[in-house]
Amino acid sequence: MGLVQKLAGETVLYGFSSIIGRLLNYFLVPLYTAVFLPAEYGIVTELYAYLAFFNIIYVYGLETAYFRFSTKEDASENEIYGLTITAILITSILFSSVIFIFSSDIASLLGYPGQTILISWIAGILAIDAVVAIPFARLRLQSDARYFVFVKLSNISLNVLLNLFFIVFAPIAIENNYSLSTAVSTIYNPNWGIEYIFLSNLIANFLMILLLWRSFMDWKITFSWKRLAPLLVYAYPILFTGLAGVTNEMLSRVMLRHWLPEGFYGDQSNLAALGIFGACYKISVFMTLAVQAFRYAAEPFFFSNANDKNSPNLFANVMNWFIIFGAFSFLAISLNLDWIGYIFLRSPEYREGLAIVPYLLMGGLFLGIYYNLSVWYKLTDKTIYGAYLSIGGAGLTVISNLILIPVLGYFGSAIATLITYSGMTIASYFLGRKSFPIPYQVIKGFIYLTSATLLLLAVQSLQLSSLVLEVIIRLSAVVTFILIVFIIERQNLKNFSNS
Repeated sequence: MGLVQKLAGETVLYGFSSIIGRLLNYFLVPLYTAVFLPAEYGIVTELYAYLAFFNIIYVYGLETAYFRFSTKEDASENEIYGLTITAILITSILFSSVIFIFSSDIASLLGYPGQTILISWIAGILAIDAVVAIPFARLRLQSDARYFVFVKLSNISLNVLLNLFFIVFAPIAIENNYSLSTAVSTIYNPNWGIEYIFLSNLIANFLMILLLWRSFMDWKITFSWKRLAPLLVYAYPILFTGLAGVTNEMLSRVMLRHWLPEGFYGDQSNLAALGIFGACYKISVFMTLAVQAFRYAAEPFFFSNANDKNSPNLFANVMNWFIIFGAFSFLAISLNLDWIGYIFLRSPEYREGLAIVPYLLMGGLFLGIYYNLSVWYKLTDKTIYGAYLSIGGAGLTVISNLILIPVLGYFGSAIATLITYSGMTIASYFLGRKSFPIPYQVIKGFIYLTSATLLLLAVQSLQLSSLVLEVIIRLSAVVTFILIVFIIERQNLKNFSNS
């Protein structure tokens, strides 16, 4: 259990940073939903969907390739480190230069003429995100979670402060003629609104380069096609896996605007519906945080322990506890969506879509299970299967959204998310049994997922007029789930406490 405890400790640290960072970012959601109309926020939602897609292209799987090749017995970590950074730097400059040169045409193509500056800033954001990917990966490989956390939180904190300055403080200072209003007016454009969301992101990204200076000082420019070729062969399926993964997560946001019948939500435009969907999607980020924290800690953990003869049982144990935590999170968040939605979605227009959140949470949980299962094709160097699974998932995403959006609107997109990730999870499980057998505790996992779902449905079916009684019922549901876990896992918990 010692290795599981180590993984749990690192996951908690990564998770804490992610939670604090996302909470800082989440302070901006009430601001955005109070200041910007759903149609304006729809633009932000769509552009960040494209940004997520291109983030994968910019790194093209070299982050995972760095983990794999730098942990081999005959590998030189410094050489792999220099090689991967150099390759990403060259391609990032090339890609961002093309985006910058054609920024006006790209803005018009997306239906946002006059927003050329946003496309230019996105080019810069993408380049910096890509260049710092390998230094962050090295911190994870070295288990330097504390500095990783420090840099991430510094980036997010500056981003939040810049948003508050440009969107809140600057217009108030100028309007009320504060003593700093003259200085503020020199850097503030009153005609900009959502532009400041992207500008703040770009400026905050530059801070990451400064804070990672030690990592860049260790970087020696290294480039050899002969040395890079094996990494690219290993990485290209990861690229397609990542692209398909982003398609699964983000395509609904793009399709919703264009595939939703006009007038589906009465007077609300399709862009406004996209804004509502995007804002409600952010509530499901609490599950995404758990998955992200787990991935940060687990990926180097799996590679480091791959040669241990007890690794299959270890990985199965990790999966079991991940499902327990995920199912608990799903239940606790879903039971409290009313006040969570009120806190983060300040305008009632946005809260109309809260019913989609449980489906997105469960979809996120299945995605986490899928990441757990992905150990089989990464450790057997069969990453092409990851590409097959993700491409299949992308196809399922497209088909599900095409069928469900015209009928159910953004509710259909949420259901499509759950269908896609559960389908990918089931397929990966059966494929992995042949190549890298792991004794996963399937029946236990099924019991936990089913129990959390049934408890939620039971509480939702009750029509309670008393707030006190409603709180008691919700707490009872959570306690019931904890008791179920305790009864099933009592022996494991005993072993855990004695280890």
